[in-house]
Amino acid sequence: MTCDPAARLVDHALSVEWAALPRSAQAAARAFLFDSLAVGVAGHGAIHAAEVRAMAQVWTGKAAGEGLVLGEQGLRLPAPYAAYANAYQIHSQEYDCVHEAAVAHPMATVCAALLAEAGRAPAAGADFLAAVVAGIDVVATLGVSVKGPLKFFRPATAGIFGCVAALSRLRRVEPEVGRRAFGHALALASGTMQSHIEGKPTLALQVAAAARSAVEAFDLARAGIPSPDGAIGGPFGYMALFENDPALEPELERLGTVWRVEEVSWKPFPTGRAAQGAIVALKTLMADHGVTADTLESLEYHAPPLIHRLVGRRPQADMTVPYARLCFAWLGAVVLRDGDVGLDVFTPDQLAAPTLLSVAEKITVVPDDNPDLAAFVPAYAEARLKDGRVLRVDVARQFGAPEWPLTLDEQMEKARRCFAFGGLDDALAPDLHALVAKLDEAGDVVAVLTPLLG
Repeated sequence: MTCDPAARLVDHALSVEWAALPRSAQAAARAFLFDSLAVGVAGHGAIHAAEVRAMAQVWTGKAAGEGLVLGEQGLRLPAPYAAYANAYQIHSQEYDCVHEAAVAHPMATVCAALLAEAGRAPAAGADFLAAVVAGIDVVATLGVSVKGPLKFFRPATAGIFGCVAALSRLRRVEPEVGRRAFGHALALASGTMQSHIEGKPTLALQVAAAARSAVEAFDLARAGIPSPDGAIGGPFGYMALFENDPALEPELERLGTVWRVEEVSWKPFPTGRAAQGAIVALKTLMADHGVTADTLESLEYHAPPLIHRLVGRRPQADMTVPYARLCFAWLGAVVLRDGDVGLDVFTPDQLAAPTLLSVAEKITVVPDDNPDLAAFVPAYAEARLKDGRVLRVDVARQFGAPEWPLTLDEQMEKARRCFAFGGLDDALAPDLHALVAKLDEAGDVVAVLTPLLG
C-alpha cells in the first residue's frame, strides 16, 4: 500500500463492502442515515432555509435538476446545489449527529453529497450505505488524528474529504479518480471558526459549501482534470494548513479495523453537542431536587476547555439564533422554564425575552484543566440554591453517545418532532425508519426516498 495519506484514505473508501461490515456498523449506518434525513426535513423550517433554497435556484437560473431537497415537494436542483440546500438544512439547527472525538458532524456533508449524486443516476442501497460508512471513516480519521486545539471549522474542512471519499465509493471509481477528487477538494476546502464565535448562520453555510464543493470536486476528477497529489500529507496539504499537531499515521493504521460510524453520537436536543451534557445535568437537578428558576441562586457547569470554548459564551439581548444554540446559559434558562429545549423555542421574541435573559445570567460554564483538547467529559454541574443548599451532578458520559444511545422509541420521537417542524406529517417517521431498515435491498435510493421526503 502506498504511504500517501490521501491515497490510503481513497483505497480504504473504495474497499468498503456493505455485506462484509459488522452488524454493529451496519446498524449504526442505518440509524444515523435515518436520523440525518429526519433532521434535514426539520431543517426545511429552519431560519434562513427558505432563503438558501431561493438563492440556490437563482444561482442555477431556476434550471430543473436531479437532486431532491428534503421536505420540499417537487423542487429539484442541479446536484451541487441540492447538496448545498440539504447540507444547510441538516446542520442549521445543530440537531445532526456528531463524532465527538473528531469534533465533526460527518453526516451533514456526507449525507447531502450522496443524496445529490444519487439523484443523477440510480444508486443501489448497499452502495449508498457503504459510502456513508466510508465517508464517516475519512472525516473522523482526519479529526481524531489532531492533538492540538481546533483551528478551522472541521465539519466543513474535513467534511469535504469525507464527501469525495463517499462519492468515490458510491460510484466505484478508479483509485486515481478518487485521488484527483481529494486534490480538487483541497483547493475548495474552507471553514472558519469566526462564524462560530459570532453565532452567524455562516456556520451552517460553510457545511453547505463543503457538500456542494465536494460534488464539484468529484465532477472535476471524473472529467480527468489533474489536481495536487499531496492533498492530505503535502507541505501545503490539509493537515499542514488546517490542523494543529496532527498525528495521522496511527489513525490510518486503524482503517478497516475500527468503523467510525459506531463512534458517532445522536443529539437529543437541537443545540451544540457541547451543551448537551449540561442540559441533562440540569434536568437531573430539576427532577431529583426540585430546582427551579426561582430557587436557583447560581449554576456552574465545570467542564473541559472545549465545552467552555464552544458553549460558554454569555447571553445577549441581540442574540442571533445560531448564537443562542451555542449558549448554554440561555439554553439552561429555557430548560428551567420549559423542562426541555425544543425546535420551536429559537425565535426572535424568545431570544430577547427578559425573563430568560435574567435567569441566564445565573448560569456559567467554567473550564477545568483537562489536557484533552477534544474532551467533552468528565464534567459536573453545581447548583447553589437560595436556601443555602449546594447540589452537584457529575457527568461521566453524554446522552446520545454510543455508551448511552437513544432508544428506538427516543429516535422515533425525535424524528416525529423533526417531521412536524419541517411541515411533513409526523406519522411518516415510522415509514422512513422501515424504509431505511431495508435500504440495502433498494436498487435506486432516491426513487425509494422521494415519496416520503420530497
